[in-house]
Amino acid sequence: MSGKNDKIESLAIDVLNLSRNTLVINLRFMDKAISMLKCQSTPGIKAIAVNASAIFYDPVTVLKRFSKEKKQLTRQYLHMVLHCVYQHFWISTLVNQEYWNLACDIAVEYTINDINLDSLQTESSEKQRKEIDKLRKKVKYMTADMLYRFFVTEKPPVKEIRRLQKLFSADIHDAWYSPLKWERQISAPNSDIRKSEPDIIDKKYVYKSGNEPVSGNNYETEDIRIMDFSKEELEDIRKEWEDTARQMRIDLDSFSKGRGIIAGGLTQNLLAVTREKYDYSTFLRKFGVLGERMRINLDEFDYVFYTYGLKLYERMPLIEPLEYKDATQVRELVIAIDTSGSTSGELVQRFLQKTYSILKDEESFFRRFNLHIIQCDAEIQEDAKITNQDEFDSYIGNMQIKGQGGTDFRPVFKYVDELVANREFTNLKGLIYFTDGEGIYPVKQPLYRTAFVFLEEGYDNPQVPVWAIKLVLQPDDIKEM
Repeated sequence: MSGKNDKIESLAIDVLNLSRNTLVINLRFMDKAISMLKCQSTPGIKAIAVNASAIFYDPVTVLKRFSKEKKQLTRQYLHMVLHCVYQHFWISTLVNQEYWNLACDIAVEYTINDINLDSLQTESSEKQRKEIDKLRKKVKYMTADMLYRFFVTEKPPVKEIRRLQKLFSADIHDAWYSPLKWERQISAPNSDIRKSEPDIIDKKYVYKSGNEPVSGNNYETEDIRIMDFSKEELEDIRKEWEDTARQMRIDLDSFSKGRGIIAGGLTQNLLAVTREKYDYSTFLRKFGVLGERMRINLDEFDYVFYTYGLKLYERMPLIEPLEYKDATQVRELVIAIDTSGSTSGELVQRFLQKTYSILKDEESFFRRFNLHIIQCDAEIQEDAKITNQDEFDSYIGNMQIKGQGGTDFRPVFKYVDELVANREFTNLKGLIYFTDGEGIYPVKQPLYRTAFVFLEEGYDNPQVPVWAIKLVLQPDDIKEM
């Protein structure tokens, strides 16, 4: 029996190596990503799974799939590599796992179909394309984040979810929710005892009764559970995959030109996973100036002299804490709002509400300040001057969006330059322009710092002049606090 098992294992390894080599030959820009995953034999799971470091496979399952359709395994191998490149395993524990699993599978299969290599075409490819065409009418960008948001919002019927799972699933995802060290539960009739088997691949086998197959997979498999890995080690692995994805973006461009392949789906997902993350609160404080606040400064308070004075003279400290503290705060600022037809009023409201929530913090604004909120499409529509929090409260509560015409950024800069010339500002630190990016930019760099803020509901890369700061926020970044 052992000889038969050894032969099955050997054949499975040969098949997996064939799939891997096929991918490396055809997708040279992915060679590092493909080589980062080691293969671990896991007999009995009746499936294939991937975590951040390895592909876990059942040799019998591998051979059955290869025998049924030779290209299927190559496609599934790439499917699992792309899960790691897109960092689908790096998620919140509060995520709806069923929706997230499906969203990730669709994003990956969309990419594979878009690459359109003959060695990756299977019997299900055409059916997938038809379903993806339907989804693209509802979801602008076929990334896991966008698809997940769609499922959470629309809440498709269970029957529809199961149908899509059957069409797009290729592996099981249980290992994502606590990657790397495994603990496995296997059904054993009339048994509820724990046994240990030889630790072949650094995992424990635990036998229990009454386990159900994993929900959402189109194969019969036992439930898989995973033990936590250290946060430091997981972060190192995530960083390595992130670096790999960035390098793939660079290599993909030259590969596509040389082969005449335009892998839009891959580019889209790589942009999503390699985009920079921003802290909007920290960003806003870059427009502040150093000033003094009336507040006890415990950072510069000397407890030694204070307590010595109390001890020596009774209730008479030798030194009192400073009643002021240096702080970087916003004193003068311009917020320009693009109110063209391409920028919705709801997004503007959310952006201002978020900005207001941050600036309202007494650590961010001086008690008296000079803030201009300018609405502009192709021309100036409104300039609201705000000098204190009460005026800010009133403006936010009664704000109306004006404009909805074309987009031209130049009138705002001309207008602000006039305000500076007329001494409306004494030390203007900057201008923040909230826009969708589609407009006419000024050619000349202004004397004050300028930032264009985009709400990225997709993964386009808006271009701004070289002298401007570009900040791209996600919808969640401007939710009300």
